[in-house]
Amino acid sequence: MGKTFDPFALTEFARYYGFHYDRIEGAALVEDVLYEMERGLNGIASSLPMIPAYIRPVSKITPGKTVVALDAGGTNLRAALVEFDETGKAVIKESLKAPMPGTKGRLDANAFFDEIAALTAPLIEKGGEKVEGLGFCFSYAMDITKDIDGILLAFSKEIDAPEVAGKAVGAGLRDALERRNLRTPFRIILLNDTVATLLSGLSQIPANSHGENLYDTPAGPVIGFILGTGFNTAYVESCIPKIGFNSPENPQVVVCESGNFAHRYVGLLDREYDQTTQFPGAYTLEKAASGAYLGPLTFHIISRALKDKVFTFSKANEFLSWPTLHTKDLDAFLRAPLAGSTSIGELFGQYEKGAISSFAYLASIVTERAGRLSAAVLAAAVEKTAYDKTSRFDPLVPVRIAVEGSTYVNYKGMRNAVESRLHVLLNRHRPRSFIITPVEQASLLGAAVAALSSA
Repeated sequence: MGKTFDPFALTEFARYYGFHYDRIEGAALVEDVLYEMERGLNGIASSLPMIPAYIRPVSKITPGKTVVALDAGGTNLRAALVEFDETGKAVIKESLKAPMPGTKGRLDANAFFDEIAALTAPLIEKGGEKVEGLGFCFSYAMDITKDIDGILLAFSKEIDAPEVAGKAVGAGLRDALERRNLRTPFRIILLNDTVATLLSGLSQIPANSHGENLYDTPAGPVIGFILGTGFNTAYVESCIPKIGFNSPENPQVVVCESGNFAHRYVGLLDREYDQTTQFPGAYTLEKAASGAYLGPLTFHIISRALKDKVFTFSKANEFLSWPTLHTKDLDAFLRAPLAGSTSIGELFGQYEKGAISSFAYLASIVTERAGRLSAAVLAAAVEKTAYDKTSRFDPLVPVRIAVEGSTYVNYKGMRNAVESRLHVLLNRHRPRSFIITPVEQASLLGAAVAALSSA
């Protein structure tokens, strides 16, 4: 084929190796997700573990409430004093930031919690008696308990505080605050970033997109969606048989762990690439859609296309010698494929426009497939979200989908791929109203809402 752009041959290549998006039957995929969700909720073996968060979101946020919010999950620990304004929107009144404890050297358990308390205490003191709760978004592997504390399972390798494993994070912080002679009569609520994203939507996405709510229409439900380095969803569920929970009037948040969903549309090149990853056989959906994997997966696919001589370019061997392709570098190329200034663009000669088009064409197929898989997971979450059957079709009660993640917001073509397919899936039988919106500082603002939620 050489350096000529032939979309028909490229499409057949994608179909042959099983990664073309036209294999995906959207309605059937939604049913697959729902089936796995039900199994997970019932405690039956499933690729979706459906983890209870034990948080029952507030239906309406009372104006004037004041809380403290913490966010730990990266290189920094953030803390904020948050007040909810007259519309129920979370407003950060004061914020502080410090390096995440354990990133500057090994800490024992007390020292770890003391560093968190040192950042938190000034905000609690400033809020005084107005502080009604503390929400802590702690995005490391932990088991959430029924009293909404979190037992740390393990830190990532960047955090050197091994004594903390097995300890309750909320209780540890409370003890550290007491060592500073600071009483904490309010609750400390633990949650992860997916739950926080859902809760951020309660305060940051208007409940009614049609102006002033003159008829006291109830607020629509909220779904949390992570599409960044990783992939996950959370929604509000009224029935979780495996823990004996059944409360239509007061449902709780469930984390699906959607990145692990074992979808049926895995092709030969997906399976080959999977064997090169750290956890073969796991995180099937995440490996097809998230920012951690889009670049390396596309690299594997295009490398096969070059070896099969579906297309070529003068520096193809140099490309094949690369160890991998990072998603951010692929995105930079897709946004300016003819610029020649990106690491990929530099590989093409002046007269190799056809090869550039071929490269971008195959990458766009991978992106579109990722969008369709993501949309099916979201559509299933909408179907499962706890609200009555009449309201689910009411255009005045849209489902609010709060999104966090740079892959959704920034990666070339991803947002359009997700939203266009989601619209089709949710409107294929009857019109379904939804709002899908990225939320800034979702982890911190969601933690603020969690501080007002009940167990």
